[in-house]
Amino acid sequence: MNRCGALFLCLCLLMSHSRTEEASQEILRWMERMEMAARSRSLTSFAELIHGLESRLLNASFGGHNLTLRTHTIQTLAFKLGCNFTGLSLRSSALEQVPQVRGGQGLGVPLAMQFPAELTQDACRVHSRELTLICIYFSNTRFFQKDSNSSVLNNYVLGAQLSHGQVSNLREPVNISFWHNQSLEGYTVTCVFWKEGASQHYWGAWSTEGCRTEQPSPSQVLCRCNHLTYFAVLMQLSPAPVPAELLAPLTYISLVGCSISIVASLLTVLLHLHSRKQSDSITRIHMNLHAAVLLLNVAFLLSPVLAVPGSACVALAATLHYALLSCLTWMAIEGFNLYLLLGRVYNIYIHRYVLKLCALGWGVPAFLVLLLLAIKSSVYGPYRIQLSDSQGNSTAFQSTSICWVRNPWVHGVLVMGSGGLTSLFNLVVLAWALRVLHRLRAREKALGLRACWDTVTVLGLTVLLGTTWTLAFFSFGVFLLPQLFLFSTFNSLYGFFLFLWFCSQRRRSEAEMEAFSSSQMVQ
Repeated sequence: MNRCGALFLCLCLLMSHSRTEEASQEILRWMERMEMAARSRSLTSFAELIHGLESRLLNASFGGHNLTLRTHTIQTLAFKLGCNFTGLSLRSSALEQVPQVRGGQGLGVPLAMQFPAELTQDACRVHSRELTLICIYFSNTRFFQKDSNSSVLNNYVLGAQLSHGQVSNLREPVNISFWHNQSLEGYTVTCVFWKEGASQHYWGAWSTEGCRTEQPSPSQVLCRCNHLTYFAVLMQLSPAPVPAELLAPLTYISLVGCSISIVASLLTVLLHLHSRKQSDSITRIHMNLHAAVLLLNVAFLLSPVLAVPGSACVALAATLHYALLSCLTWMAIEGFNLYLLLGRVYNIYIHRYVLKLCALGWGVPAFLVLLLLAIKSSVYGPYRIQLSDSQGNSTAFQSTSICWVRNPWVHGVLVMGSGGLTSLFNLVVLAWALRVLHRLRAREKALGLRACWDTVTVLGLTVLLGTTWTLAFFSFGVFLLPQLFLFSTFNSLYGFFLFLWFCSQRRRSEAEMEAFSSSQMVQ
């Protein structure tokens, strides 16, 4: 009887091993098929291939507590879990020493995943039987959409899934660690997950929802996510980092300058309202520019305060972007109006001129911002400004955030692009206006007080046309530090400079009126 029992036990073990081997071979063949499809750019749906692999792993029958398989670019793991699950930690260094391996190299770069005890709680409320946890490691990104603005750290994508339902909204996050041996200087790293159905042209897209990025050391990126799916770290070229020790003085300069500009703009508008009878189209254009600058300064001061994920930050970022676009548009309108005044001395009447300019100066920026919000509101939100240490090493350990444009394409086209076009147009107009002014004064051979007024006029036109905003294009190399201080100083005080221009023009108008009255009395 004992012999029969032993024989029966051996037969069961052999059958179990045979089923495990058969399941392993089927999964390996599927993984190799996926690699062939990726290499040949097959028309086979990558979503179908990945879902097929997941299904085979979740339904695989294997002895022991885990099954590990690997081909050249894909490694899969399956674990049996009970409802008494207390957590699980995986490291790539421990996963390479496995018997069920076919070809390929080791993972090379250390990786780790840590699952909390909470992982199985929801599933165990419905299914009290054994659960299966699968993990899939991809060492290339061919199965996932490539972002032209970023690259995947180490080309690694890590995924996990639990049988019997989706895992989401975990109170204790899943920790995914990516170690690397490359310099991240000049890059912003962001933990993302693959969100199926988020793209119209592909089977998904990268998203940051529910994931938090940390860097415990210069060689490690830690992702804390509250759900299970496929994870990666995106590296995106970031602007030149701001030295951390300069953050406080730059913040102080901006705070003081914007506050002064807000008071100056308000005072200018009040003075204009007080003397509305003397208003003309030129003054109305100036007042619209003052209103845009006022809105820009108020939104800018509020943006760091509300820089947390949420609808408030999105709304403030959109308002700040709208204010900047309006400000740039009114600067260009000032340049166009100056051309009309100096270039078309006669016949410059345009029906409802100021109303048409208002439609352009306020309406076009509003249309662009509303269009962006309608298409994809996530282009606005908390924007992280990377800081560097005293040695110039940018490791993203320190940062500050504001509510601003997050999409690099939108920033490049509708911020830097519009700013560049406005600056170029106004610089051309300014050079032409100075040339016209020089020819007029050369004929009159004016000296003394007239020369002083001409100097004030040149400085005023330089400010009025916003030429100081061209400093934004010098934020690189040796120009970075002086550019930061000059840009923060001049442009935070832009409203105050406009106020001085308004006062000088008003004083000049009064002086000319007095001179005219005196000449009339003499006659």
